[in-house]
Amino acid sequence: MKKAVLEWFTALLLVTTVCQAGCSLLRRESQKPPTPEKTAGTEPTITLHLDAKGETRQLKLEDYVQGVVAAEMEPSWPLEALKSQAIVARTFTLQKIEEGRAKELHGTDACDNKDHFQAYDASRISDAVKRAVQETRGLVLTYNGKPIRAFFHSNSGGKTATAEEGLNFTKEPTPYLAVVDDPFSLKTAPAKEKSWSASFTSSEVKSALSKLGKSLSGVVNSFQIGKRGPSGRAMTFSINGIEVPAADLRLSIGPDRLKSTFVDTVNMAGGKVTITGKGWGHGVGLSQWGAMAMASEGKKCDEIIKYYYPKATLTKMWQ
Repeated sequence: MKKAVLEWFTALLLVTTVCQAGCSLLRRESQKPPTPEKTAGTEPTITLHLDAKGETRQLKLEDYVQGVVAAEMEPSWPLEALKSQAIVARTFTLQKIEEGRAKELHGTDACDNKDHFQAYDASRISDAVKRAVQETRGLVLTYNGKPIRAFFHSNSGGKTATAEEGLNFTKEPTPYLAVVDDPFSLKTAPAKEKSWSASFTSSEVKSALSKLGKSLSGVVNSFQIGKRGPSGRAMTFSINGIEVPAADLRLSIGPDRLKSTFVDTVNMAGGKVTITGKGWGHGVGLSQWGAMAMASEGKKCDEIIKYYYPKATLTKMWQ
């Protein structure tokens, strides 16, 4: 299946037409999907591994995107925010299929494990989600003719991150993932995402380091921010003199506790380290709460997408 998808994708790129009008056509033509000058290609059928059920399902890619949007964003959110998520999810899917991670793990094109691919929940699909996917049908973010790594997150905390600082991603250049000021993320997000505080014991920190292959004897008596990145996020932490990537430590110690690497303060007292910061998630690409706020203010999906991926091109892959 991977070979077939890749052959389809390679042929598709040769004939794809850049949808310069993008989602703006949606508002100029009574919310109808954009119509490119030519039919770019054919929607693929993919295989999806359902982790909890241990099953494999075959479905059209657009039907799969509906389940992703429903799982990754609140179906009750404004339509233009859902459209933005649909474009990002579709892009993410094509790039991940090309990368082949799910194929290695499950022998399928995609899976519903968010740690390996992205979340999927068909039970949450609403009429609004269906409309969002239909009205952006075939629209994908590209850079130099290829789908981008369309990372997204919950809340940037006021400024998005580069892939290197937010995810410790250095596999390839990602110039389309720029740092942008993001006041929208702070407008409607819950208080727990705007600012937060988390405390960790010495043993929790040592355990997290161990998972990263770092051995620490004795107690943690020093925990500091090492280097900061372009957005101001911590790129490294120095723990008893041991330097570790902040993004890796966040995942190891628990991303729902250390909500982001957009750290304000680090303090040690009573055998614990207390960290304060803002935002939730790695901060790279689309901020979901930011998209929600922009859509609530009347912004259209093309404006939202352009804001968070300023160097990417909106491309119509199939009708």
